[in-house]
Amino acid sequence: MKNWAVATGHPLGTKAAEQILRAGGNAVDAGVAAGLTLGVVQPDLVSVAGVAPIIMYDAATGAVTTQDGIGGWPAAADVERMHRDHGDHVPEGILRTVIPAAPASWIKALSDHGTMTFADIAQEARAAARDGFEVYPLLADFIAARRDKYARFPSTAAIFLPDGEPPRAGDIFVQHDLAWTLDQMVAAETACTGDRRAGLAAARAAFYEGPVAQKITAFHAANGGLLTASDLAGYAVRNEPSLPVTFRDAQVHCCGAWSQGISMAETLAMIEAAGPEAAHRNGRLDLHFLLEVLKRVFADREAYVTDPDYMQIPPEALLDPTFLANRLASIGPTSDPLPTPGPALIPDDDRAAPFRVGCADTTHVSVIDSAGNIFSATPSDPSYDTVVIPGTGLSVSSRGSQSRSIPGHLNALAPGKRPRLTPNPILALKDGKPWLALGTPGGDVQVQAMIQVLLHLMDGGRSAEEAVRAPRVATYAFPGSFAPHSVHPNRVLYEADLDPAQVADLQARGHELEAWPETTWMAGGICLAMRDDTGVTAVADPRRAGSAVTGPA
Repeated sequence: MKNWAVATGHPLGTKAAEQILRAGGNAVDAGVAAGLTLGVVQPDLVSVAGVAPIIMYDAATGAVTTQDGIGGWPAAADVERMHRDHGDHVPEGILRTVIPAAPASWIKALSDHGTMTFADIAQEARAAARDGFEVYPLLADFIAARRDKYARFPSTAAIFLPDGEPPRAGDIFVQHDLAWTLDQMVAAETACTGDRRAGLAAARAAFYEGPVAQKITAFHAANGGLLTASDLAGYAVRNEPSLPVTFRDAQVHCCGAWSQGISMAETLAMIEAAGPEAAHRNGRLDLHFLLEVLKRVFADREAYVTDPDYMQIPPEALLDPTFLANRLASIGPTSDPLPTPGPALIPDDDRAAPFRVGCADTTHVSVIDSAGNIFSATPSDPSYDTVVIPGTGLSVSSRGSQSRSIPGHLNALAPGKRPRLTPNPILALKDGKPWLALGTPGGDVQVQAMIQVLLHLMDGGRSAEEAVRAPRVATYAFPGSFAPHSVHPNRVLYEADLDPAQVADLQARGHELEAWPETTWMAGGICLAMRDDTGVTAVADPRRAGSAVTGPA
């Protein structure tokens, strides 16, 4: 019987994880190998120097661990100056750079929960950077559609617009400078005479204090950036408590309020509090009910959620039964265009922004190994809105786009403050046993897509593949997480294969519907690994370039 499962956003990520599992590594070893590789082979959507939030389950101890995997703002960040110079939104380019977290997050997971070295898990990533990989249509289309943005910065254009042109599907995409960065980390580990953990620490130091850090900070110093040597050397990934929610017959563990984990938890808790029939009507998902729940969750997010160190209420207050009951009581039979949680923190000038479909970055890794260990991670950060650091191949985390440069705003940038992260990996247990790892790209659509998959899976009796393939809807009736944080009251996008009767019902209830543009994939990208008494299942959404595999021990 097959007893391990991997699903990732790209076949080479899946291959990297599979190789590690077949070599005797555990889910964490495999997940880190996949995540690092995705930073190389999905350079449009993910950065080796981006974010990497992780949630893990240890089968031996029963413990669930989350790592925030996001860096805070540099010490030199000044919201008053940013607002004076750039208005309410952090501009594209070097100024939205926060401390890169992914390398530290991958290495901490390996050190605390893995069994292998950095050199072991980096083999596929290094090969893909050094020797190149075949450009796939989504990568080619993504870069071509943003050609003008990539062309703004010479160091970025040199990689993503070779010979002045976007790469074409079938071309070989080589990243020599990124290979150099990975080689520095492996070389530092190899030179270390200590044990495995000492070697991992040496690899980390090469990035945060050694030759890689030196190139990053020198470029920032010469080009008006904010990152300094002390920002990098002082960075530490945080272990954060998960938010467990009982949903149907499972315990779903979400990440904290530094991410959309609190919004995922609130969505699950509100639907559970409504009762088992509330989310369904006539044998199908009640999409009106679901959309109205989501609108309220996102209104609460805008009013209350930020880096927990700066929150004015405890995150758990959003899961309080009385609070949830009051939110549910406000849902009526027709669309509420823009629900509010009370005093709304929505700047008037955001409301007139043109409609755009979500954000265009992020991927996911789900792994369950033969022992029942679970690894779920959602690495991210694109390359089109920032400057590649010359000589490193790194698009250092531009996650500052999720902060506001509005003094006094709940999510205003501040030294050391973490932008409120959209990536949102989860895992779930049934009867205390490992069951599910799940995540997706999609920015503000992540919670929305994942809850629909879970409802199809847990209430609708669909197989994992059917649940992932089922058409989805999404609301945009809230301030978007990314600059310019646009609000679109009553706006709902749906996938074209949604039942016409469901489309008509939503329109009759007052929702303003629009089919998802065929050139986007914002509702796609789900990666799911599942384990039960019959074996394991892995599914990667066919609407993107993801892949999945299961195998024997």
